[in-house]
Amino acid sequence: MATSVPGAGETMTRNRWTVCALLFFATTINYIDRQVIGILKPVLETEFGWSELDYADIVFWFQAAYAIGLLTVGRLIDWVGVRWGYAIAVIVWSIAGMAHAGARTVAGFAIARFALGLGEAGNFPAAVKATGEWFPKKERAFATGIFNAGSNVGAIITPLAVPPIVMAWGWEAAFLITGSLGFVWLIAWLLVYRTPEEHPKVSASELAHIRSDPAESTAKIPWLTLLRYRQTWVFAVAKLMTDPIWWFFLFWLPDFFAKTYDLNLVTFGPPLIAVYLLADVGSVGGGWLSSRLIARGWTVNAGRKTAMLVCALCVVPVSLAIYVDNLIFAVAIIGLAAAGHQGWSANVFTLASDLMPRRATASVVGIGGMAGAIGGMLMAKYVGGVLEEVGNYTPIFVLIGSIYLIALLIVHLISPRLEPADIG
Repeated sequence: MATSVPGAGETMTRNRWTVCALLFFATTINYIDRQVIGILKPVLETEFGWSELDYADIVFWFQAAYAIGLLTVGRLIDWVGVRWGYAIAVIVWSIAGMAHAGARTVAGFAIARFALGLGEAGNFPAAVKATGEWFPKKERAFATGIFNAGSNVGAIITPLAVPPIVMAWGWEAAFLITGSLGFVWLIAWLLVYRTPEEHPKVSASELAHIRSDPAESTAKIPWLTLLRYRQTWVFAVAKLMTDPIWWFFLFWLPDFFAKTYDLNLVTFGPPLIAVYLLADVGSVGGGWLSSRLIARGWTVNAGRKTAMLVCALCVVPVSLAIYVDNLIFAVAIIGLAAAGHQGWSANVFTLASDLMPRRATASVVGIGGMAGAIGGMLMAKYVGGVLEEVGNYTPIFVLIGSIYLIALLIVHLISPRLEPADIG
């Protein structure tokens, strides 16, 4: 697909959007594979007699591996490049996803989840780095919002696809079928992906558009050096405080609907789909909002933080969700919070490429993702303990409703102007 460029003798190709589509589909598959166990929680709890703490431990080990993976995988992707780094990550997580079918104990599921976490840790560092390679800064938030919307699409597809598979062939088939999807994507990725300079179908005008930002050094930056910069900590703190909320939605929302509104494997599908459809709107809308503000002349600092504030305010009403008797109202409140999170997330991911040079982006995303996974580990233990001891979700939703505004305040205190790091 091509569009005319005024004053140019050629057409500007749009291959960067093909790359964005591949990132979207990889993220979709990534979330399908990680969310299957959340959809199957009621089934597996019944079959294997899990307690709330057993399930929390299984989630904990996924998060632990995700944290370990992000500690190293971002650096690996910066070193070997997006094309092969992403491919390796997808192979690992696809095999691990399929391995769940052979698990029969809490330890067996924990091992499979640990391997899945290691592989899935590569998705966002690779996707954000690819976005930095293929898009100028003025388009990155929008592109990030699009590929990040794959997380919501995956969360929509999972409750639609898994119940029929389970009813037809059993829960094992759900893991086998979803785990195999990554290999289909892998073929397309290896056939299509190159850097813009190496891509045979990129026109000179598209390449000039992609490289319209000031030139940057390509020298490698030591990982520990990145920790000296406040820009790294802006991203890491935002992820530490808010990633656990999305993990909670993925791994416990089906259980919340099942226990609060007496739904089951089949009937909690529509509420989940509605929540993640709203989250999709938030993902694209949050990225679009900040990109639009910046395009209208706002500074990056004002544009990003204004969009993040709007998203944070969307989450506040979720504190009341536990008190809502009507399922439709509960879905609307939780869906608004999910939309707020995803819009927030699109802007937070873009901060990594706003504040750091391209050669360090994947490493910084890895550091931040590791912080988010550590937060997810703590959240898993917290949720399991609350449900085991208190028996309801009230304290959890109260925490969710306030955490984004607190996170935004801390981000602003660390970096009042969102100045890019001055790395030589």
